[in-house]
Order: sequence, then structure tokens, then C-alpha cells
Amino acid sequence: MLRALSERYFHISVSLLDDTSFDISLFPLAEMVIPPPVRPDRVLKYLKPYVLRMHFTNKYVNAQVVHTPTATVAASASSQEKGLRLAMVESKENTRDVAAAAKIGKLLGERLQAKGVPAISVFFKKEQRYHGKVKAVIDSVREAGIELV
Repeated sequence: MLRALSERYFHISVSLLDDTSFDISLFPLAEMVIPPPVRPDRVLKYLKPYVLRMHFTNKYVNAQVVHTPTATVAASASSQEKGLRLAMVESKENTRDVAAAAKIGKLLGERLQAKGVPAISVFFKKEQRYHGKVKAVIDSVREAGIELV
């Protein structure tokens, strides 16, 4: 049975099965509060929040920057976009070569600057290396003023 002795103190009476009982008086509640343990910093502080992901098909070059804590796309660019594709076809440029990858990187860098993203990290798939189209996209993004982390 729990009963209040005063506004700040509590008294507990405990009865056991073998008819023994004892009383416990508790200290004031303000003195009984245990501070919460010190928690380590959030994992989000250590994540690289913006990750560049690239996908290359036989016809097009696609690149996007994903905000990993919220799993949303911060910015993307593709040689499949209507305006860019029409401009490339009119000037008889290819939509799948290293030059197209460089254009996509430049466009992506401009879009990231417009969104206020200061730095990104790069995510390579198994078969990707810093070579060819991958190198063209990354170098163009870096030239646009976005840092690599």
C-alpha cells in the first residue's frame, strides 16, 4: 500500500505471504530523480548525408544525389531529359559517351549549388572504378564547385 506522508515524502507498507510486513519510507521525489545517461552523438552526425549515385545504360547517363538520412533525392540529372536530349541530338552529340557524362556532371553540380548542397560523397557499384564516364561525372561535379568528402 502506497500512501503519501506529506506532499514530498512517500511511505510504503509491504505485506508478504508469511504474514510478515515491513514499512519503507522514501526520500523526497526531487532527490530521487536519476539523471538520464549521457547518450553518444546521433549516428546522423557521422553519416555522409549526400551521396552521388551513377547509372549508365547503353543509351543514357544518369546521376543523382541522395540525402541518406531522409532517403530523398536532392538533385538529379540525366541525358534522357527532354531539353538536354534534344539539344544533344541537334548538335549531333552522343547521349551515352564520356562527353555526355561530363555534361551531366556539370548540370548536376549547378543544380546542387542552387539547392545549397556544399559537399557530396561518391558511391561506387561493384563494377565501377574512377575511370571513363565515372571520372567525367565526378570531375565535372567538382569543377562546378561541389566538394567531395
